[in-house]
Parts: sequence; structure tokens; C-alpha cells
Amino acid sequence: MKNVSALEPLPSASYRRYLFSLLFLLYLFDYMDRMVIVSLFPYLKADYGITDTQCGLLVSAVYWSILIFSFPVSILVDRWSRKKSIGLMAILWSLATLACAFTRNFTQLFTARTAIGIGEAGYAPGGTAMISTMFPKEQRAKVLGLWNASIPLGSALGIGLGGLVAEHFGWRYALGLVALPGMVIALLFFTVKDYKTITLVKTVVQSRGQVQVKMQFSDMARQFTHNPTLLFNNLAFAANVFVTTSLLTWLPTYFHRFEGLTMSHAGIKGGSVMLLAIIGAPLGGYLADLWMKKRQNARMVFPAISSAMTALLLFIAFGFFRGQVQYMILLGAGVCAVAFVPAAVAVTQDVVHPGMRAISLSINVIIQHLLGSSLGPLFIGVLSDDFGLEKAMVFLPAFALLGSLLFLIGARFYAKDLAAADPINAKQTIVETDNC
Repeated sequence: MKNVSALEPLPSASYRRYLFSLLFLLYLFDYMDRMVIVSLFPYLKADYGITDTQCGLLVSAVYWSILIFSFPVSILVDRWSRKKSIGLMAILWSLATLACAFTRNFTQLFTARTAIGIGEAGYAPGGTAMISTMFPKEQRAKVLGLWNASIPLGSALGIGLGGLVAEHFGWRYALGLVALPGMVIALLFFTVKDYKTITLVKTVVQSRGQVQVKMQFSDMARQFTHNPTLLFNNLAFAANVFVTTSLLTWLPTYFHRFEGLTMSHAGIKGGSVMLLAIIGAPLGGYLADLWMKKRQNARMVFPAISSAMTALLLFIAFGFFRGQVQYMILLGAGVCAVAFVPAAVAVTQDVVHPGMRAISLSINVIIQHLLGSSLGPLFIGVLSDDFGLEKAMVFLPAFALLGSLLFLIGARFYAKDLAAADPINAKQTIVETDNC
């Protein structure tokens, strides 16, 4: 199957739907494998005698691996092959999830969880780069929003099904169940079309007019070191992911402890809160793209608004209510909590050279996991051990509010950094990857 060039006309709508379906399913199983462990905490505590802090570490382990390996893997994605990188990574994370079912102590389980992160390290950068290249630019945030809806759906399914299977058959079976489908989709992904690798060149003005020259390492580095939009966007992303990962990790246990629900029912209830992000992510992308027709920096301002709304709803829910009223407010927070994602991800693609899109997203992934995903579950776990889970959850709104402020600051630089991004020139030399 011949590769698709980033400079040729876009693939047909029907093919784009096929590609999107595979990318969506892989992200779905990615998060099922990643988050199923959350519903297994009570069983692991009983079998292995671990603490809440160690439970948090089992979630953080995946994100630590992702932040370590994301950048080198993203170089392979941008400079080698999108489909091969994604397919191989999906097989690896599925096998690592299956290996978790055969562990015999906390150390072995922690090690297997780190291997999941190695497999998942480059998927978000690779998938984002493919979508950004294969779909129209003006639809970028909307399509990314639909794609990112797989995150809450996969998380909710992993948590809900994991608790259900563990309750009836044992926690090891839950891990095996979520591992196998990802392998099938990974093999199918080797059949998709790849786009041609984009040569890293920049446009310069000389006496004979505009010419393209090869980018030096310093030119590549400047794409990120002299880009305040990316800096504030990535930091804001991390603050918000700190919140969403903590909610995904601890809401089931929260409902289990304070409402007396079985872990399967608590997992479903906690998962349903974040499942509503399946509305928030596509809606956020659609609204950001729509608003961008009138306001150039809408992809930064809209996440600032949605983050502030998340902070307000979480503050009200954890600070003043319990029971059904709290749950209804948390459902609203679930809609808002990931509405920032599609626009913020689109920004990582908007303001950098097209040949460095996966690398740009990988830097975002590193920052969000280093300062957000890897710290959130552990932070709440430590506070829970010291002060109780109920008091620990009250700290989350402050991080959502911080994210809102950072987005607003970054919005001031968006127009300038967008103009500085070097667009693909129709005469640019390209390097073709392998045919299949």
C-alpha cells in the first residue's frame, strides 16, 4: 500500500474515517489497559498488603515511563514511520498488561506497569501527527476532540469492566481481558497508509528571494525554546491533567469508602463521571474551532474558560456536598474536565514546523506527565494516608484554576508564534518511507 505524502491532496473521506476508527480504538484500549488497575486497588491491597501510596505508584509508574521514553520514540515517529511505530507500541503495551496478570508481588506488578508506559510512550504523539496531517487544518481541534473522547471512554470501560470481572472471577482475569483486543487492532494498523516523512527545512529571505535551507539543530531547538505559547500551553495542560488523572484514580475508591458501595459499583459510578468527558472533549474541540473563526487565539482562551469552570465545580462538589447532589455536580465537572484537551493539543501542532509535530506533542506529553499525571495520583494517595481521602480531594480545584491562568497568559503569544511557524512549501523535498 503506497504511502500518502503530506504535500499531496488529503485522502478520501471514507479512508480518513477508517484511519480515525483504528486510531480511536487503539486509544480506547490504551486507556483501558492504563486505568483498569484503579478498580483493582481493594483486591491488590488484600493480596499484597499495599498502601494507598503504593496504589498511586501503580498508576504513576505508567506515566513515568511515558515521560522518559516519549521524546526518543517521537523522533522515530516523525523521522521513520508512523504506522510501524504505533503498531509496535500497541503490541508492546498489550503484552505488558497481560504480564501484569501473572505477577506475584508488588515489585513485579510495578515493573510490568512501567513496561506498559514504554509501549504507550509514543502513541499520543504519533496519532496526533497522523490526524494533523491527514485531516483539514481548520477541523484539527474538532477531530482531535473526537479522538480524545476515547480517553474517558476507555478509562471508564477499563475501570467499570475491571471491577466487574475482578468481583466475579478475580483481578488477574480483569487484566487479561483488557489486554487482548489491543493486540488485534495493533495488527490491523499495519495495513494503513502512512504519509511521507517531511524534510526539516526552513524558509529564509536572500537576495534572490525566498529559498529553503536545511534546518540546523539550533533551528529545531528554537521551535520549542523560543515559543512561549507552547510553554504556557504545556504547563497549563499539566495542571489540568493533574486533576483528571487524580479523579480517574481516586473517585472509585472515594465512592467505595464514603458511600459504602462495592468496588464494582463504585468503579462504575466513578467511571461515569469521567465518561461524560466523551461529551466534553468533542464539544470543546468543536467550540474552539468555531470560535477561532472570530478570535485567532480561541484555542488558548477556550481552555482557560473550561478549566476555570472545572475548578469551580470541583470546589463546590468536594467542599460543600456529599451524596446525590455531589454526584450531579461531579457529572458537570466530568463534562468540563477534558474540554481543554483538543484545543490545547491542536496548539502543539499549530505553532511548530510540520516536520516536528510528533516531537512537539511528545514534549507536551513529557511535561504533562512529569508535572501532572505522574504526581496527581501519588499526591492524593500521600495526602489520603496522612489526612484522609475526603480532605485530599479538596486540593484538586486549585490545580484546575492554575491551568486556567496559564492558558490565559499563553493566549497573548499565540498569534505571533503561529505566524512564525514555517508552513509546508509545495516544492519542499520529501523523503519517502517504505511501501507495503
